[in-house]
Parts: sequence; structure tokens; C-alpha cells
Amino acid sequence: MKIAIGCDNLAVDLKKTVINYLKQQEKIQVEIIDFGVDGSNPVDYPDIAEKVAIEVSQGECDRGILICGTGIGMAIAANKVPGIRAAQVYDIYSAERSRKSNNAQIITLGALVTGSSLATKLVEMWLYSEFQGGGSAPKVDKITAIENRYRNE
Repeated sequence: MKIAIGCDNLAVDLKKTVINYLKQQEKIQVEIIDFGVDGSNPVDYPDIAEKVAIEVSQGECDRGILICGTGIGMAIAANKVPGIRAAQVYDIYSAERSRKSNNAQIITLGALVTGSSLATKLVEMWLYSEFQGGGSAPKVDKITAIENRYRNE
């Protein structure tokens, strides 16, 4: 699985923790594409969110992880890219449902509100969960239909 990851300057340490966790996976092979950042210089999170979301929407990466102060801004920005379903996750249940019910290809985390131990558990749940379809499939299709109605292409 190829995963794009990116963060703003508030989330560098948590991004490193998540990358280390991903590198330790034995059940699946994970390739990580890091879209930064690595320093404390201020960066605008929408720029990072767009890069990761484009990689995922174009199929260059299977999934993406975005981390900023709260995870909110990254989710909003990533969801502006057509075809993306980015979910801010904050507990195990939301991480699981983001995949199983909503087929989210991107999760967002908040470095100022999520500790490293919880963050790796959230990534684990999301990483190993798959879309279940079923009753959720028509709802995800409706999300796509709404997006298609407002596409500016």
C-alpha cells in the first residue's frame, strides 16, 4: 500500500511518529511518500493538503494521512479536491467508520489534540479497515453525486 503523508509545522513530531509506526508494519507492505514538512518554519496547511489529496485522487497513492494542529483545516482543504473523502478522526470508532462506512481515503489528525499513542492506534484502525459497502454504499454514491453536480470541470 502506498501512503502519502504530510503535515504543517505544528505537526512535525507527530508525523515522524506515524511514519515510524508505518515502517514497522509486518502484515502489509507500506510505501510512504512524505510531502513534508520537516522544520518549524510556518507553512500553510492547505498547500500540503492539496498535494497529498491530488496524489490520492490521481491514484498515485492508495491513501493519505494529513496532520495539522487540529486536523480540521487539513480535512476541509483535502475535501476540496474532487474524488477525495477525507475524515478527521479522533477516536478508534471514528477511525474505523471513516473506512468501513465512508470509504475515506485520507484521514486527518490533530497534533495539538491527539497524543502519539492514540495517533498510532487511529492509524492502525484506519489502515486495517476496508470499505464494507452494504447499506453505506448508496450513501457514498450520493456523496459522489453531490460532488459531481458541483464540479467545475
